Amino acid sequence: MTSADQMPASGSTLTLDSDPNNTKETNPLRKANGVYVTVHGHFYQPPRENPYLDAIERQPSAAPFHDWNERIHWECYRPNAFARVLNDRGEVVEIVNNYEYFSFNIGPTLMSWLERYDVEVYQRILEADAKSGQRLHGHGNAIAQVYNHIIMPLANERDKYTQIRWGKEDFRSRFGRDPEGMWLAETGVDYATLETLVAEGIRFIILAPSQALRCRPLPTEDHPNPEWIEVGGSQIDSTRPYRCYLQPTLSTSSSTLNAIATSRKDSGTEELPYIDIFFYDGPISRDMGFSDVVYNSTHFAGRIGSAVRGDHRPTQLISVATDGETFGHHKKGTEKTLAYAFTKEFPQQGWTVTNFAHYLSLNSPSWEVELKSVTAWSCAHGVDRWQDDCGCGGEGSAWHQKWRRPLRNALNWLRDQLTEVYEEHGRQLFRDPWQARDEYIQVMRDRSAGNVNRFLSRHQTHKLTAAEQVDALRLLEMQRHALLMFTSCGWFFEEISRPEGTQILRYAARALELAGDVAGVQLEKGFVKRLGLAPSNVDEFKHGAEIYRQLVLTAQLGFKQVAAHYAITSLFSNQKLVETRNSLPRKDAADKQSQRYHKKVYCYAANELDYQLQRMGSLTLAVGNLKLVSEITWESEHLVFAVLHLGGWDFHCCIQQFTGRRDYSQIKEKLFGALQQASAAHTILVMTQLFGEEAFSLQNLFAEERHRIMRLLSQETLTRLGQLYTQAYRDNYGVLMAFHRDEIAVPQELQVAADIALGHRCLITLRWLEQDIADPQKSWNHILELEAIATEAKHLRCRLNIPDGKQMLEQLIARSLWQLLHDANGSFNADIQLLERLIDVGDQLNIDISLQRSQELYFSCLHSQIAPVCVTSLENEGDNQCLQLLKLGKKLAVDVSMISNQLG
Repeated sequence: MTSADQMPASGSTLTLDSDPNNTKETNPLRKANGVYVTVHGHFYQPPRENPYLDAIERQPSAAPFHDWNERIHWECYRPNAFARVLNDRGEVVEIVNNYEYFSFNIGPTLMSWLERYDVEVYQRILEADAKSGQRLHGHGNAIAQVYNHIIMPLANERDKYTQIRWGKEDFRSRFGRDPEGMWLAETGVDYATLETLVAEGIRFIILAPSQALRCRPLPTEDHPNPEWIEVGGSQIDSTRPYRCYLQPTLSTSSSTLNAIATSRKDSGTEELPYIDIFFYDGPISRDMGFSDVVYNSTHFAGRIGSAVRGDHRPTQLISVATDGETFGHHKKGTEKTLAYAFTKEFPQQGWTVTNFAHYLSLNSPSWEVELKSVTAWSCAHGVDRWQDDCGCGGEGSAWHQKWRRPLRNALNWLRDQLTEVYEEHGRQLFRDPWQARDEYIQVMRDRSAGNVNRFLSRHQTHKLTAAEQVDALRLLEMQRHALLMFTSCGWFFEEISRPEGTQILRYAARALELAGDVAGVQLEKGFVKRLGLAPSNVDEFKHGAEIYRQLVLTAQLGFKQVAAHYAITSLFSNQKLVETRNSLPRKDAADKQSQRYHKKVYCYAANELDYQLQRMGSLTLAVGNLKLVSEITWESEHLVFAVLHLGGWDFHCCIQQFTGRRDYSQIKEKLFGALQQASAAHTILVMTQLFGEEAFSLQNLFAEERHRIMRLLSQETLTRLGQLYTQAYRDNYGVLMAFHRDEIAVPQELQVAADIALGHRCLITLRWLEQDIADPQKSWNHILELEAIATEAKHLRCRLNIPDGKQMLEQLIARSLWQLLHDANGSFNADIQLLERLIDVGDQLNIDISLQRSQELYFSCLHSQIAPVCVTSLENEGDNQCLQLLKLGKKLAVDVSMISNQLG
């Protein structure tokens, strides 16, 4: 047995045609006796998108990554899709897609982000479910999740149904099958939630052992009344599935009863409705999250083995569950533990790696269970963590959570008010407003015009006008945000002003705004009054109403802000395009305009109808005519903008409604006439006379573009400073060498000058290399220059801080490797030598380059392409391609001993 990071070196017993995954195990398709193991990962991130932009903005706390989704992706989601099994030399023996062995759910909002951000990992997850289904008799590893992680016992009936239906439809559209099981947010459950799940055809759920109240064997003819066993203290035996029968109560609604009755009729049984439940092993699951057991595959397998019952039952399931982010994010490198355990440790023990659906297909429950009334896995007080000052989440802090109940009350009040707006106005547009909401997930997955039109056609009461289409989409978006505002993490921690609490309030604000747009209702005052009852622990805020004013209202955006963003950034667009727009004859300009000047600004389509730019000394003035259309609600605005750049960081931008071509022509004439006086004050005065007092500046830009422009504006200064540092470095090179030679501390100013000068030189050389990579001679010259820089940096103990250069070099290596393996064009020897030198220079520069992508690419071709080349090499004496490829594999830290040993 070995650690997660090590396994015995693969010896000469392996052959070229052996199974590259080495995953032989007992046939899971037959009803085998023995031990089955399921490791469930709950993968989830809360929705973080700006409600107005439908995009995640930069989150400084996630640095050096753009946001927390991206950071956790590189620490967890991607490593689990390409989990390494290493030998004792640290070489890759196998790359495992852990999702092929996990039982897992991935939140729909996270899957949407993954689909946009890293389609390769997204596809690996979908493929993993398909492959696990093939391995486990049609039962894939993936299960669904309630859509945006709301606490189901605290949701009303309609919201319960929509959350389940959205979760099912999102799952079906991705995995191509109906989900058998569903993950409940925080495993929050009550019997009303179970009834809804049963009505929607969900077969099983996963709960914590603490959520069971009592259990007993299922009644039989021989034992019609078996005795109940109390297990309320987490004593339930988690090695078997349980059947939970639903007894309709006085609180059960008629719609739920009808749905359950229909489900029973369809199944051809008059048995009481039920859902099957798995309880994960509590102690082992806790250890996975809070001890070091998952850092070592031997310890992990031993811990799993300690739960195996020695009572000679024919089959048993050891199931554990935890946040999927444990593996790689919370506990770095533990995806390797799982990869080795899944493919080596567990099979060696004779255990079958399975999932809940597969196990259920082999072993129907022989016991039944009753649950406690309202429970969750992360609160000892039922679900009070999401509505009361119960102490959970404070982690010993002196801060209270007295804000939780008022926040819940305020959002419940708002939900009910929005329901009235939706029903009153929705029934005029939709045949069944609530069915339209339940099926709106189809639009959320695909916002193309054709799909939206088809959706509206299916649900409309009559052929909708353009204005009615906008109102219909506004109503549905209002309801989407009304659900997003109940995302559980808003209550999870100790303070309402945290980013999670602020985010759900932003969703509430957007829902309020949309309600006002459609119905003209003014609900914000009542909502803010209720937030005022939610006390904050932070003196600066005092209560929720002040948080709403400072952190929510200030983040609201409208068409004017989008237009101002477009106007200011237009000054920094490709200059040739700007000049072309101004110099083309009218007809050619119109043709080019229709082809080139449709731009997307987050979730807005920007159609630039006219644009003119003039410079006068240090002043730059642009005037434009712009039509903006929301791709989400289809609402639009036709606006005129004028933006004056006074130089440096100083911008003055004005926006107003387009009132006609004549007015627009007069605005342009007056503004460019004012500019001719070369007076910034006069130009701004005329802008104010024409547009009014409201003005926008660089600070009003959306954060991403603001930061880009700040970098552009700083570039000239940074270039000048770089030249000064380089000159200082050159002038004092001998002095620097003397300090290092005599081992005397180098003056900070001189060391900084060396660091910056060599980093700047390295970055420039890498850019030239990227440009000239197709030219071998030029590429070699650039590599020689990089090697010289590396030598110089080593002698002077310089630290090259060039993240852009690091990324460039990683991409160049991966691109060169792909070219070598797939399209060498008869220049194999030269290409592989160049590639090896690129890898070497990355090490020499000491900029911590990652070869993971290249490693994955090489390993994926090892058996399919490289092994056949080596077989051919044996037949053609003197052909050294094989040896060169194997040497490259060693350089990439891939174990190629299997092939080397075959060659003798």
